[in-house]
Amino acid sequence: MSLTVSVFIATSLDGFISRENDSLDWLDEANKTLPKGEDCGYEKFMQGVDALIMGRHTYEKILTFDEWPYKNKRVIVLSSSKLKIPDELCSSLEHSSLDAKELCVYLEKEGLKRIYIDGGITIQRFLLAKLINELTITIIPVLIGKGKPLFPSLSTDINLKLIRSKAYDFGFTQVKYLVLNH
Repeated sequence: MSLTVSVFIATSLDGFISRENDSLDWLDEANKTLPKGEDCGYEKFMQGVDALIMGRHTYEKILTFDEWPYKNKRVIVLSSSKLKIPDELCSSLEHSSLDAKELCVYLEKEGLKRIYIDGGITIQRFLLAKLINELTITIIPVLIGKGKPLFPSLSTDINLKLIRSKAYDFGFTQVKYLVLNH
C-alpha cells in the first residue's frame, strides 16, 4: 500500500490520552507552558496530511472546542450510526461506516498519500489491523494515574523502530516510530 497512515498524539507519561471522563485538563495545563508559537511540529505534520480520520467519540469531543481546528482539511468521521454534521463543516467533513482496511483501500484509490488517524479507539483499530505506518507521540511530563490508554491490550507484539526523539526544554519529549509489523 502506498498510503502512509500516521498518528500524531500526546499522552501523559503513564500512557493516557484523556482522563476516564474524557477530560483533557491535564493537557490544556501542559500546553500553557509552551513557548509562544511552539506546536511540537504539529502544523508541519498537518501540512503533509491529505485527510484526517477520527471516530465519532473524538469528533463529538472536538465539537465542544471553541473552534473547529481542521478548517482546511478533509475530515472523515467513522461511525456505524448516523452523524449530525453542522452546516459550516459540510464542505470538509464526511461520514464513513467502512472498516479500517476498506477505508484505506478507498482513500488510496482516490489518490491520497498520507492520512492522519486520531482518537484512541480509532488508533487502536487501525493499529490492530496493521495499517499504522508511523507513530509520533508527545509525552507530557504528568502522571494522571488512570484514564483512557493510547494502546490496547495486545495478543501479539507490535515491533517499532525509533526514527527520532526530541526532548524539549519545556519538559515534553517527542518520539517518532516506524511500525514494523505489516
